[in-house]
Amino acid sequence: MHGFRPDLARWRQLPSPAWLVCLLDGVPVLAAPGGVWRLFEVGCDSFAAYRSGHIPGAGYIDTNRLERQPLWNKVSDEALLALLLENGIRHDTTVILYGRNSLAAARAAHLMLYAGVADVRLLDGGLDGWLRAGHGLEQGACPVPQAADSFGAAFPARPDFLIDTEQARELLQQPDGALVSIRTWQEHVGATSGYSYIDARGDIPGARWGRAGNDGDVHSMSEYQHADGTMKPSAEISALWRQAGIEPGQRTAFYCGTGWRASLAFFYAWLMDWERISVYDGGWCEWSRVNPPASCSGSRP
Repeated sequence: MHGFRPDLARWRQLPSPAWLVCLLDGVPVLAAPGGVWRLFEVGCDSFAAYRSGHIPGAGYIDTNRLERQPLWNKVSDEALLALLLENGIRHDTTVILYGRNSLAAARAAHLMLYAGVADVRLLDGGLDGWLRAGHGLEQGACPVPQAADSFGAAFPARPDFLIDTEQARELLQQPDGALVSIRTWQEHVGATSGYSYIDARGDIPGARWGRAGNDGDVHSMSEYQHADGTMKPSAEISALWRQAGIEPGQRTAFYCGTGWRASLAFFYAWLMDWERISVYDGGWCEWSRVNPPASCSGSRP
C-alpha cells in the first residue's frame, strides 16, 4: 500500500506526502477520495506563515475558530458548523489536514470527526514531512471554497467523541473507564503546570498516565511520533498504553492541558479502530479551576 501504513485499521486516514503529491498532480492513487475533497493547513495565529508558503491548493483554518478562551474548549456547535460550511465542508467531503504543528491539525481532525465528517485524513509528518520529501510550496492565500448550503447529516454526528468535566468525573467511577493524561511526566507529578496561563500543578486523581513527549515541551509527542513527526508503529503505542492499564475495550477519554495533545492521541486510537474513545475537552485547564489540585505520586513506569 504505497504511501499508507499497513499496521493501521484506518490506513487511508494517514496518508504520506508521496500520496498527497500524486493526488494533487492528478495521478491515480490508491484510496483516492470518492467525491469532493479539500486540503487545509491548520495553525494558530499563523496566517502570515501560511501565506509565505503552503502546500499547493491548501486553504487555511485557524484554531482560534475551533476553540475559545479562557479554557480553550471547543466553540459552540453553531460556530463549528458555520466554520465547516464556510469552507465547503459537508459530512461527505473528504478533508485532508496538515500543520506546521501536527497537534493543531489533530485538534481540527478530532472536532471534524465529532461533527460527523466521515473521511478525515491527517498528513503523516505534516508540513515538515512534505518539505523533507522535496516538495514545493506556493505563496499567497488560496480562494475560499464555495460555501456548502448544508452539512447534509445530523450535527454533531458523534457527540460521544467529546466529554465535559462532569462526564470525566463519571468516567473515573466506571470499572471499565480510563481517563488518560496525555502530558509529560513533570506535568503529571506536579513539577510544572506546563503552561504559562495555567497556575495549578498536578493532575487529575485517578487518571492514568498515557505519556506525551519531552519534559518541558507541551508541543512534543515524542512517545507517539518519530523524530520526523511521523506516527510510531501502532504496536508500540498500544504497548505503551497497555503498560498503563489502558486497553482497547475500555471507555477511554484522553486529555492534556487544553486539548491538542489529547486530540492526537485520540486520532491515533481512532486509526487503530478503538471504538469507545473521546477527548475530555476541558483537560487540566478546566479541571484545575473547579477541583483542588492534587499531585500524583509513585514510580515512573
